[in-house]
Amino acid sequence: MAAADGLLGIVDRVGEVGVGVLIALENLFPPIPSEVILPFAGFRAERGELDLTLAWVAATVGALVGALVLYAVGAWVGSERLHELSGKRWFVVLSQRDYERGERFFERHGGKIVLLGRCVPLVRSVVSIPAGVARMPLARFCAYTVAGSALWNALFIGAGYQLGQNYHRVEAWVSPIAYAVVVTLVFWVVWLTARKLRRLRATRASA
Repeated sequence: MAAADGLLGIVDRVGEVGVGVLIALENLFPPIPSEVILPFAGFRAERGELDLTLAWVAATVGALVGALVLYAVGAWVGSERLHELSGKRWFVVLSQRDYERGERFFERHGGKIVLLGRCVPLVRSVVSIPAGVARMPLARFCAYTVAGSALWNALFIGAGYQLGQNYHRVEAWVSPIAYAVVVTLVFWVVWLTARKLRRLRATRASA
């Protein structure tokens, strides 16, 4: 709670620019809670201490900046390098077959994944990396990112504006969804890891 209070203090001190900076950082460090920052910005706007439209624009620009950083990380890693890594025995999260299947899926549905992923806790941060790995055209990536982020930011800032001093209720509503997403992703990674380890053991046994 103290950490969240410190983040909200940045909004009080820097205003709309602080909202944008925090949302950019939230993309890079998902534990920074946008579901707290955005409703708080809406609450401050309702009290006349922030401009509602500028807060929304700043949050959307911040989301794009953070997403572009992660896109650059994915582009730096690159498809060839990640495909090569997935073939290593010690790289137990993905097999090359899994990676190739995921790559084909992203080629077909990458735009929808980026757009909808921007509206899912935690996923909204990491979805930029596979877009960079796949070298999705930058203009297309930016368009989907801005559209999804603008919707997410409008919903949460608007909720804070409507709830006023009860803006903190938004976090209570979103937290179960965020926990469910985290648990789902953890189980998915564990399942992929266990499957690759079984395949490695089968390969060794047949050899």
